Amino acid sequence: MSGAGPRSSPTPRALVAALLALTTTTGVVDAVCFIGLGRVFTANMTGNVVLLGFGLAGTDGLPILAPLVSLAAFAGGAAVGGVLIRRHGRPRLRVALAGEALLAGTAAIVCAATDVRAGTVVAGVVIALLATAMGLRNAIVRKLAVAELTTTVLTMTVTGLAADGPAAAKAHVRRLLALGAMLIGALAGALLVQHTLWVPLGLVAVTALALTRAVD
Repeated sequence: MSGAGPRSSPTPRALVAALLALTTTTGVVDAVCFIGLGRVFTANMTGNVVLLGFGLAGTDGLPILAPLVSLAAFAGGAAVGGVLIRRHGRPRLRVALAGEALLAGTAAIVCAATDVRAGTVVAGVVIALLATAMGLRNAIVRKLAVAELTTTVLTMTVTGLAADGPAAAKAHVRRLLALGAMLIGALAGALLVQHTLWVPLGLVAVTALALTRAVD
């Protein structure tokens, strides 16, 4: 009798594809917030903490309030995700995606209906909506623990790509796909923000809604 434990079942392709699509929308969301709403992230909390430190040091052009709003809203969204996990016994990405679609869609409507400018109350509302959505998603994705696909953080992805040898070829494929997805999303978001804020956010909402059909 073999002493080896049971093998973990492979991750369904639909889930992998969904997480890569979400990684792409992360790039879009942070492009909208950083470029269009005044040097703040709503998915990359490491970046927010660093920017907050720069702002507190008095660095020209860097806000203090916006990163604080984003951090608080992200934590709130993650807390909601944690409650959902504890109540239902296992993470439900579909629920997180529905919430993300609602929040991102609301942010898109706000941007379409108003003249959003960095540093305004309206910008703060949009930042809070998007950060809440990202926190909710992150809590669920974190619990799913699909290797190499966190959808928002790439630091360890780059580390693994550089540090692991050829034996990790399969992991490297996912890592490269995640890097490419984030890059494409950031590029697309940066191009769209030059013309409008609501269109890229609308695309994020539609993507999240469409993915609810692709995941369990």
